[in-house]
Amino acid sequence: MIAAPVASAGALDVERIRADFPLLARRVHGKPLIYLDNANTSQKPASVIEAVDHFYRRTNANVARAVHALGDEATSAFEASRDKLARFINAPSRDEVIFTSGTTQAINLVAYSYALPRLQAGDTILVTQMEHHANIVPWQLVGARTGAKLKVAPITESGELIVERFIELLTPEVKLAAVTHVSNVLGTINPVAQLARECRKRGIPLLVDGSQAAPHLR
Repeated sequence: MIAAPVASAGALDVERIRADFPLLARRVHGKPLIYLDNANTSQKPASVIEAVDHFYRRTNANVARAVHALGDEATSAFEASRDKLARFINAPSRDEVIFTSGTTQAINLVAYSYALPRLQAGDTILVTQMEHHANIVPWQLVGARTGAKLKVAPITESGELIVERFIELLTPEVKLAAVTHVSNVLGTINPVAQLARECRKRGIPLLVDGSQAAPHLR
């Protein structure tokens, strides 16, 4: 019998973390489940599952529309989560937090409500070679309807953005830049603060796909 290693001070306690996720107690093909697809769909810890369960058992009602007790409770919980998220992502105002079904819908919301009415033939949208399809296809579709073109900043063989080239491509015809903070495929962390400064100097709006970064980085 081999004893489990004892976690040293400051070491990552993998077993404790696994215990937070009920689904990881499953066995698949006769072996403990090892799940490596979190960049696609993350499993939910017990606290999240319990919070959702509690809501449906105790508070389920329409938010911001129902005037009865459950409606008030649901609205209060909904708005409190907006405040928590604003603090978590360091948003200057709770009014900057908009709930969507996910990052794909969020990017499409920007593409069709912001970019579509503003772009025209001759304009350019700058993305990088490492973008998820959700941060490419919306711009292609908007470009097809407006005449705007997609420009792609290259990456190195090791999967890192060539920052100097990205900055060089921020030419006057670029009306929007869209870049992932952390690649879901490569794990590359892009210097979005630097990219944002360069875009701001030129008056170019920057969309950051932060879906992979938010759980891991400040």
